[in-house]
Amino acid sequence: MGTRGDPARCWCQWFRLRNADFRTASVADNRAALRLQVEDPVAPGVIGYDDGGEPAGWCAVAPRRVYPRLATSTLVTSSDEDGLWSVTCFVVRTGARRQGVATVLLDGAIELARRQGARTLEAYPVDVTVKKPTSSELFHGPLPVFLRAGFVETGPRPKPTRAIVRLEL
Repeated sequence: MGTRGDPARCWCQWFRLRNADFRTASVADNRAALRLQVEDPVAPGVIGYDDGGEPAGWCAVAPRRVYPRLATSTLVTSSDEDGLWSVTCFVVRTGARRQGVATVLLDGAIELARRQGARTLEAYPVDVTVKKPTSSELFHGPLPVFLRAGFVETGPRPKPTRAIVRLEL
């Protein structure tokens, strides 16, 4: 999804690795880890394509238990439970932003989780009405996209700009 910034380094491993492990992992390690995850029976997320067939965006979604960073995050106040999946990040290619790609990706993530037997989806989006985020801060997704998809905000916010939302499937 890019050759610069977080998408070029992370390869969607930020939540799948504990902090110390992520700090020591190389870009090649992260890329190799994602390639192995793609070979699993359950895909680690969804890809959206533009009209020309080029990848326009990515959304990570998986059972919450595969994201060890969420277990220690100060943003997450709920505990893991059977059937709980998390939507952890979005990457939308430059040139494809502000065109509804995140909405399409979230729809795909919901469908993937539903097909795999998830009972609840949880996410940790950014409330763009509180503070205008930078593009790199939006990797959790904008809150309005989740609300339009039927997610409901749960409990107190860990930060004014961050919500915890859930969708019962």
